[in-house]
Amino acid sequence: MRDKYGRLRKDKSVPVYSEDTLDKSIACAKKLIEEDPLPAPAHPSLHKSTTEHGVRIPVLGRVVAGIPIEAIEEVIDWEEIPQRLAASGKFFALRVCGHSMEPRILEGDVVIVRQQEDVDSGDIAIVMVNGDEATVKRVKKQEDGITLIATNTSVYEPHFYSNQEIRDLPVRILGKVVELRGKL
Repeated sequence: MRDKYGRLRKDKSVPVYSEDTLDKSIACAKKLIEEDPLPAPAHPSLHKSTTEHGVRIPVLGRVVAGIPIEAIEEVIDWEEIPQRLAASGKFFALRVCGHSMEPRILEGDVVIVRQQEDVDSGDIAIVMVNGDEATVKRVKKQEDGITLIATNTSVYEPHFYSNQEIRDLPVRILGKVVELRGKL
């Protein structure tokens, strides 16, 4: 069953996490990253660059490529990003579930996300809807609001949020997807 915004209603069997809980998890992950960078490999040939060491970032859970679902804040895995990238901001990763961003972003892929509160129109972002539901979508900005756009529109039609809905629900950008990591 869908609510008036076209989202699936919450199932009581699915845990609900608040925006505050996700923020605390991101803060915890940042602390872990700062305290536990990846060690240098034993042999330089095992590393892509002999002048740079990777930095581990947490995979904080799953994000839906489809209808927004509750954001999960547990650390389920770790990914490594180049130190050069890590120095450009604060990062976390999420595992994608759902099919709305296919064929480019597939279920099970991991997206690397630079934490930021705004993105350019056309960027792919992690967007928190209703304070506790995260989704990955392309963001199209308009004067009177934003539209979240899936790549696979047969699964998820574009959804427009007015400026009033952005304030009231709220709708908040958590970060920009800067890298996609897929499994073979």
